[in-house]
Amino acid sequence: MHGKTQCYLTVILAAMAALFAACTAAEGPSAEESGPIPDEDGYRLWLRYAPPGDSAAQYRDAVRQIVVPGDTETARVISRELGSAIDSMLEFSAPVVREWTKTPAVVVGTPSTSEWIRDLGWDADLAEAGPEGFVIRSIRVENRPVIAVASEGEIGALYGAFHFLRLLQTGRSIQALSVVDRPRVQLRLLNHWDNLDGSIERGYAGRSLWQWDEMPGTLRARYTNYARANASVGVNGTVINNVNADARILTPEYLRKVSALAALWRPYGIRVYLSANFAAPVRLGGLATADPLDPGVIGWWKAKADEIYSLIPDFGGFLVKANSEGQPGPKDYGRTHAEGANMLADALAPHGGIVIWRAFVYDEDVDPDRCKRAYIEFTGLDGRFRPNAVVQVKNGPIDFQPREPFHPLFGGMKRTPVLAELQATQEYLGQARHLVYHGPMWKEFLDSDTFAKGAGSTVGKVLDGSVYPFPVTGIVSVTNPGMDANWCGHHFSQANWYAFGRLAWNHGLSAEQIAEEWVRMTFTNDGPTVAAIRDMMMSSWETFVSYTMPLGLHHLIGGNHYAPMPENDRAPRRDWTAVYYHRAAADGIGVDRTRLGNKAVEQYFPPVRDLFDDIESCPEKFLLWFHRRAWDHRMKSGRTLWEELCEKYCSGAEQAAHLRARWRSLAGRIDPQRHREVADRLEIQAADAARWRDHVLRYFQQYSGMPITPP
Repeated sequence: MHGKTQCYLTVILAAMAALFAACTAAEGPSAEESGPIPDEDGYRLWLRYAPPGDSAAQYRDAVRQIVVPGDTETARVISRELGSAIDSMLEFSAPVVREWTKTPAVVVGTPSTSEWIRDLGWDADLAEAGPEGFVIRSIRVENRPVIAVASEGEIGALYGAFHFLRLLQTGRSIQALSVVDRPRVQLRLLNHWDNLDGSIERGYAGRSLWQWDEMPGTLRARYTNYARANASVGVNGTVINNVNADARILTPEYLRKVSALAALWRPYGIRVYLSANFAAPVRLGGLATADPLDPGVIGWWKAKADEIYSLIPDFGGFLVKANSEGQPGPKDYGRTHAEGANMLADALAPHGGIVIWRAFVYDEDVDPDRCKRAYIEFTGLDGRFRPNAVVQVKNGPIDFQPREPFHPLFGGMKRTPVLAELQATQEYLGQARHLVYHGPMWKEFLDSDTFAKGAGSTVGKVLDGSVYPFPVTGIVSVTNPGMDANWCGHHFSQANWYAFGRLAWNHGLSAEQIAEEWVRMTFTNDGPTVAAIRDMMMSSWETFVSYTMPLGLHHLIGGNHYAPMPENDRAPRRDWTAVYYHRAAADGIGVDRTRLGNKAVEQYFPPVRDLFDDIESCPEKFLLWFHRRAWDHRMKSGRTLWEELCEKYCSGAEQAAHLRARWRSLAGRIDPQRHREVADRLEIQAADAARWRDHVLRYFQQYSGMPITPP
């Protein structure tokens, strides 16, 4: 027995062994010992405020009173959140008051709302933290314990209150707190790809959250809970409609609805942004052109900006997808992206708004390789954008693939602010059917060194303005929660929403720390269970890459971006096919993007350029992205390239089966409803992983001419 049969048998035996080991090694009390766990549907996300176990007694002694000075909307939000959370976690009601009354308490406020906080003398620390940052300290006042949460701004105080609650939720000690924290970037935004008809492009959790026909008269409680979830991780803005924008969002009818959402979210520090259709002056205004240099067009947009700000005084600005995938834009009139962005930036500037211009453009006439096109187009415009115009760049050069090298525009744009566009919605990573935690993927991206100004010029530091002093900094995620009870379609997809917020706040946090926080807040504080789930999450991304597109392969899919389709050779554009990217043939596989090939590596600074260019130093995880190699190319493992591909696909499928088995072993430790719903998804994932392995290896085998070997 050998080849494909042995590979499959190995996977089956390994999965059975993993299931046996996981079931026999489980620790902690069983459901029978601790009593039944009530069902949960996931609606409360990571804000369940479940009792924190052994830490509860310590917390009760320290929080006998909640003090929130002031009577603003945000102060009331803080009071409600702390009051309900303490009541739920500690199972007693701490009174909420405006002034401290010499009782062990948590006091939350600003120097402007509280003389008591002003008298603490924390001016230097508060200045360091800024209006969105906060200081939390355990102190004694008149020999009584007090936990003070202070900020220069009310929204910072709100973020501090959520941070304090996170400490309680995760069972952390609060005896000697000394925290000074602030966001690393200014803009921490969600991008929704929601359409006005209630559908969501690349949405996998039901219909759109926004029930437009009910607004502005009816604002669902779900909108408030959406704001709570975002504020809890420091998200401070949201683009509520699809980048493939329907121009009607800018009509008075819809702007009144948007204004109602903006008013609801304002106390949570969340500003509203809109995706704008560049052809709106034609489609709504009856103009004959949308040319950005036309005086009539310029006047139309200025009037529209004035109208929006009269309804939404803190409106954030416009997000624009232009001259990409059929969307209208300035190039329709022979103008540049900078000229189009600047026209909108000028309309927004008097109101303090910004225009966010997406760099997701890939005109075929720019370069034969789609991978290179955006860099060529936008570096040629560097320095020609207005100060309130920023360029939004996807993390990699293609399109949210399971693994991509970082986009060379990070570091390559020296005089124009760039925002990173991530995607939590899993378009190419299992679409809320697979458990794929994005934390490690985003950390690989954020920690990648661009060498733009020498060693240490990481992508994260480019984004936060440490490398170039950008006037606007930020990170964005395409995050498409829907009307499903659990918001995201898969309970574990919630972790990507949470992880985005935490990394946008501080890109120096570890993916493992974020995963553990989320597990403790979302499922349980039981140590062995936390460790098991955290480890599942931390391995899930590499597992997915292994059974779908390892070793630098990418875009091995069809139009649904889900199922394996490496044979895909027909689409409206060549660069929407799979064969365009892998180019498998008898002589080998991959794309030569070296200096001797199409020179894509030259878009990176040395030594990154040289690292990717040299076959000896190129990380094998990006091998076929930058190099075309023969099937018998010898890998660092000693295996041939073909054998390495077989190993990756087979071991990936084995690991997916192990995730399923590990989760099964946690029965009785997670509430039955969520355990069952996740188990059902993991069944799909294990089957899909096997399908990817079988389909892709059989397809490439016709070119390699070699047997499918076991790992």
